Parts: sequence; structure tokens; C-alpha cells
Amino acid sequence: MRTLLSRLAAILVAACLLFTGQVLTTPERAAAADPGYLMVHFTGEGATNQQMYLSHSTDGLHWNDLNGGGMVLRSTVGTQGVRDPAFVRSPDGSKYWITATDLCISCGQNWDTAINNGSRNLVVWESTDLVTWSKPWLLNVAGAIPDGRNAWAPEAIWDPETNDYVLYWATNVPFNGATKHRIFYARTNDFRTITTPQIYIDRPGTQEIIDTQIIQVPSGVGNYRYVRASGDGQITLEGSNSILGTWTRLGDLSGIGLTGSQVEGPMWMKFNGTNKWGLYLDQYATNGGYMPVVTTDPSNPAAYQKLASTSYNMGGTKKRHGWIMNLTTAEESRVLARWPNTQANRLQSYNFQDRYVRHTNFDVRIDQNVTSDDAEFRLRTGLAGSGTVSFESVNYPGYFLRHSNYDFQLAYNDGSSQFAADATFRQVAGLADSTWSSFQSYNYPDRYIRHYAYYLKLDPITTATARSDATFRVTN
Repeated sequence: MRTLLSRLAAILVAACLLFTGQVLTTPERAAAADPGYLMVHFTGEGATNQQMYLSHSTDGLHWNDLNGGGMVLRSTVGTQGVRDPAFVRSPDGSKYWITATDLCISCGQNWDTAINNGSRNLVVWESTDLVTWSKPWLLNVAGAIPDGRNAWAPEAIWDPETNDYVLYWATNVPFNGATKHRIFYARTNDFRTITTPQIYIDRPGTQEIIDTQIIQVPSGVGNYRYVRASGDGQITLEGSNSILGTWTRLGDLSGIGLTGSQVEGPMWMKFNGTNKWGLYLDQYATNGGYMPVVTTDPSNPAAYQKLASTSYNMGGTKKRHGWIMNLTTAEESRVLARWPNTQANRLQSYNFQDRYVRHTNFDVRIDQNVTSDDAEFRLRTGLAGSGTVSFESVNYPGYFLRHSNYDFQLAYNDGSSQFAADATFRQVAGLADSTWSSFQSYNYPDRYIRHYAYYLKLDPITTATARSDATFRVTN
């Protein structure tokens, strides 16, 4: 019997090894108490899809769109479109940045222009809590590169050797007889000023390289402290013990059937509670969005495995070239509270029922036949307190309906208590019809939102006409 059991055990082990050699099983989930992961990404072409979107996962493989699948940040600078975002977290966790490509394809720019005469800037946002973000600014990174023609796919990593961030990106530039994209780098402490850009990665001949992302590997795993994955005709893996030191080519992912002609935008993540990593790859050639491959050793190309398609789910929106952050418990709580899946609504006028509240050039009025997102808002928990509401724009997230001198505008939330009070209202029974709604000012409770000559005002309501003007239906 003992001999038989030994033989059965050996057969079982061999079968398991054979199976794992073909498709790696789904990585174990971390303990239920562990926080999850946050992905920042864009979703496609056009002015709406080339903005900032967030998705959340509890296990790193199954993703849920935040904010109802709507954008969470909009670029109002440069080309007014953004792609290829990356998170940066300061070593002490007190500050965050998002860096992104200043690029808007199919909304005033085509690929030829973007490649040969594109924006030399990156778009940057800053936050101290991961939920309240500054207005975006432009960081000129390629202007100092002789004949630098664009700036794409930025990333940044903290370098303990120099106590600053290494910011790196791709620029198309003629050099040594070849005009192509190379990876440049500069150092920065604030993402507002940088050192003189230097070439970081340059492939031989005419071979371009655009997408690169670096991950730090803990001691005891592989032979290198850092591993980077790059889109350069392959998905090439390289290792180094210093971010700005010598990098050694380790191999690529062609062994599992993935080349640069199929996938791009490598995006790393580490699974919580285990020495397993995921490398997400954007299936641009088939317009398929992201897919993960997994490994227990990022420095070993032979250790990468594809996952069965049933073991991951990317959610409702297409995820394009982005970045994944492992969240702390506090970060996760703030993020999920800030961007719940609140549906988008419209505000219909009671006495002009063919008109809806909309913003135009940041002024606010009621208009007919509004088909754009200008007339859509998310009714958030009031910025000044519970039991109230604030109206956040769908196509300008972070901008709210706010009164100033009793007039209304769509304004960016500056985080002040004054802004919160001006942008907060109590939803009450409609003053002209109790089945509709009226909105009482939080800081001027004797005044209500009403339209006058089609523009929104904050007024005392004393007449039947004013009661009708101050009555709205919340509808989708």
C-alpha cells in the first residue's frame, strides 16, 4: 500500500507540474482585509476617451470601473487630451502625481502630426490625498532636446541614490542618422522643473522604443533590484541594480507568443501578500485592451505565463496604457468614497419642460435640445455635509455648480470651505409641484436655485412664477 501511495503521489505531482507549465493558475487572493489596487488609464480615441479614468480591483485581476465608468480628470491644457498616464507616489505617501502624454488623436490632431510635430509637454496633476487633484499643468520636457518632436508615455520612479525622481518618456528625434523614438530621462523633485534631458534607452539602428515601465523587485527574487519592460519590437525585459546604472538584456516575451507587433504599453503590478507579479499588456493590434501575464520572477522571461481568459475581467470600459497602484487601506477608503458609481442625471425645468440645465463656457443656463454631456451632472453627497447634494459635471469632473454673487457658474473645486458651502444644496419638495424638486442654498437658506431669463440664479422665492422657475425634475 505504501508503494502504491508513493506512486500515486508522484503521478499527481507530475500532473500538477505539467498543468502549471501550460497555464499558470490564478494568483491567490490576498487576505480579505488587504486593500486592493487602483488603475489609472484612458479608454480610446476622441476627446472624451482620451482623459483620465480610474478602475479598482480587490484581487488585481477583476476590475470595476469607478465613477460609473466616466472620466475622473479632464485636461484643460495643451491639446486638451491625455493618454498613457502614470501614478507617482512620494516615498512617505504624502503626495501623489499623475503624469500623462499631452495628446488628443481624432480631436484636432492626427498621428503624423503627433509623431513629427506634437506637443513637447507632459500633463501633470498633483494631490495630497489621491482624490482631490490640482488643476493640470504642462511640463515641457522635450523642448530642450534638439529637434525633439514630441513627448510620449511618461513614467517616473523614486531614485534613493539621488533622492529625487527619475522622470522618463519617449521623444521622436533625429540623432546619429536615425529619426526615431528614444527614451529620455531627467530628474525632478516637484514635476515642475527638471534637469537637462539625457538619452536613457536607445535601440540599435532604426528600432524605436516608446513604452517603458520599471518595477522594483525585493531582495531574494531574481538577480536584479529593478526590472524594466519595454515596447521595442518585442516586449523586452532588462535588469539593473541601479535606475541610472547599466541595464542587462534578459530576454523578451516572444516565448509565450507575445511580441511588439501585438502588444504594447507594459504595466506592472505586484499581487498583495505573495511574491507574484502581473504584467499587463495592451493588445493594440487587435484593439483588445489589456491582458495580464503573470510571473514569480520578473527578471526571468521563462517564468512568465499567460492566464486563461476566464481568470480575469477588465470591467466595462476598455483599459488603455496606464498604471496600477497598490493601495493602502486609507487610500482605498478615500478613493471608493470619492468616485462611487453614481449615475449621471439631468435637471429638467418645470415651466420650460423642453429645457435642461447645462453649462456653456462655464456659465449655467437652461437650454433646449441639449444632446452633449454639458447637461449631465452627478448628484454627489454635498461638499459641505451629509443630507445635502452638490452637482458635479460629467464632462468636467472636479467642476461643480457653484453660486457667486448669486449667479451660477461651473467652477473647479478648490477644496476651500467657502467653495463647499457655495456648491452645496438641500434637495426639497418642488416649490411648484411636490413631485418635483427644488434646491435650497446651504449657506443662504432663504434662497433657491432658479432660472431667470434662462440663466441660473440664487434668489429668494416669493411669487408663483419664481416657484415655477425654482422647480426641477432630476431625470436621466
